[in-house]
Amino acid sequence: MATTTAAFDLKSTAWTLTVLRLQTADTAALARALAERFGDSPGLFDGDAVVIDLGPLRDGVPCPDFAALLPLLRRIGMLPVGVQGGSAAQTREARRAGLPEAMDAAPAAARTDTPALVREIIREVEVVREVEVPREVPTPVPPLVVDKPLRSGQRVYARGGDLIVTAVVSFGAEVIADGNVHVYAPLRGRAIAGARGDTSARIWSTCLEPQLISVAGIYRTTETELPDNVRSKPACVRLDGERLIIEPVGQ
Repeated sequence: MATTTAAFDLKSTAWTLTVLRLQTADTAALARALAERFGDSPGLFDGDAVVIDLGPLRDGVPCPDFAALLPLLRRIGMLPVGVQGGSAAQTREARRAGLPEAMDAAPAAARTDTPALVREIIREVEVVREVEVPREVPTPVPPLVVDKPLRSGQRVYARGGDLIVTAVVSFGAEVIADGNVHVYAPLRGRAIAGARGDTSARIWSTCLEPQLISVAGIYRTTETELPDNVRSKPACVRLDGERLIIEPVGQ
């Protein structure tokens, strides 16, 4: 008797996505602001998936013109995949434009009698880590170590801990950690520390040349040139209130 192999299967997963929080529904104003912010960084968004946050527009503000907004975002390399935070009417309009409602990231699961299994999978880089976390005594998640160069388009995410990279992070690559990011090589792509809001997280690099750096959601791009004392040199990036501080290391 012939056996039938399923053509596909379905499973749920979690992704770290960029959120574009709209403060105005005026498409022309958005176009000017996006051009001013990202006009000098044409490679910053390279088909990156983006969720549009309508939270600030939820009450008493006209719905954005999605027919004009979506092409605008695609022209700068963003790929809108959903909306969140809007009113029922705004969400309906988004659905008509092909954007489903994206749920906010779920809070960390409550502890149960079954040990949690934490898995890290790096796209295009063959690294898989599994850590059992006992219920009685929480175990710190060990750092995720990557010793291969990361090319443009590659992304590494260390969930729940630090990320250590001992090879170059090329322009267009992205390194993300819920804790600290250490790059013991040239950092030329995007580095995001404190991805889940840890304001004490930091970014270290022995050669700081980043496309973008971010700590707990506060970011800085290449449109703001780095000072001479840290550009292409060992440096540390930390957060002071809502301001990024970049300091030389070992000088």
